[in-house]
Amino acid sequence: MRLVPRTARSAFTLIELLVVIAIIAILIGLLLPAVQKVREAAARMSCSNNQKQIGIACHAHHDNLGTLPPSVLMHRNVTNPAYYNQNFGPNWAVLILPYLEQGNLYNTVSASVQNYPVNGDSGWRSLSATTLKAYRCPSDTGGDTPTTRVGTWARGNYGANAGPGMFWLGGNDGAISYSNSIMGDASPTFSGVWGYNATPFPGGGVMPVNQGITLLAITDGTSNTVLVDELRIGPSQNDIRGTWAMGQVGASISAGSGRNDTPTPNFSCSGCDDIFGSDDRPDIGMGSCSGCGSWQVTAKSRHTGGVMTAFSDGSVRFIRNSVGQRTWFLLHSRNDGNTFNNDF
Repeated sequence: MRLVPRTARSAFTLIELLVVIAIIAILIGLLLPAVQKVREAAARMSCSNNQKQIGIACHAHHDNLGTLPPSVLMHRNVTNPAYYNQNFGPNWAVLILPYLEQGNLYNTVSASVQNYPVNGDSGWRSLSATTLKAYRCPSDTGGDTPTTRVGTWARGNYGANAGPGMFWLGGNDGAISYSNSIMGDASPTFSGVWGYNATPFPGGGVMPVNQGITLLAITDGTSNTVLVDELRIGPSQNDIRGTWAMGQVGASISAGSGRNDTPTPNFSCSGCDDIFGSDDRPDIGMGSCSGCGSWQVTAKSRHTGGVMTAFSDGSVRFIRNSVGQRTWFLLHSRNDGNTFNNDF
């Protein structure tokens, strides 16, 4: 009987296997950027929607109470508004909760909110640790690590435009002085703020301290004036930047935009943002003067090339990092009477 030899079974050679692995690696390398772009586009859309809802809520506040909310309430027993260890009051993000479908949360502290201007009632702070999706940008990181300065405070990514001035105590160079802000002076005067001499002009914010203004007071036009900026969350629990209920510059308030240390979005250098007790991390785009009071901060985000910004007319626009310093300053001033280039 004749034996028929078996046909040898085919198999990958080592070279063929390596070629297949290389092809798969190339395909993954090509797909990953596309997946990341899709994710960022979705996150950017979500961030835009958040700001749209915030803008609508601010307008609802205006419709119901006659003014936009103040950036923060400061009782007269506050000796310096630029320090988180003071008894600052509820901020704009707390005051618009009823218009963001968070009426039940607001009702738990409404009595304290009403009492704060009278007696400095701090009971409203019981909601400070509450995480709210509407105040978080999905692109940012660190949102699950609250800041633990004077209590536990949940993170957020949006800051009310308090104007291009800073929260100096008895300040100068056109910054909002604390004593004047208590009296309702929301329109300081500026000159030479871009590094050259300029004719003095008013530069009021949209949501100043202790004062809610009307939309009619935005004489530069609501479509030309920032309402809410995007802010990045601080790199550690000690850094208050990006904290939704904390009424401090950098936490939930934008101030000083367009000045020489904060000339454009996402600008960062050692000592740039003036945020009390912050981390000076220019290596990750979060440079700061930790020994300063919380006086100024520029808008920051993890979106590629710029920041999402809500304007006072309710629109939301993406502002590029390449926007001119002068334009960035004027966009944050409601009544300067100047025109600017559309370089954003």
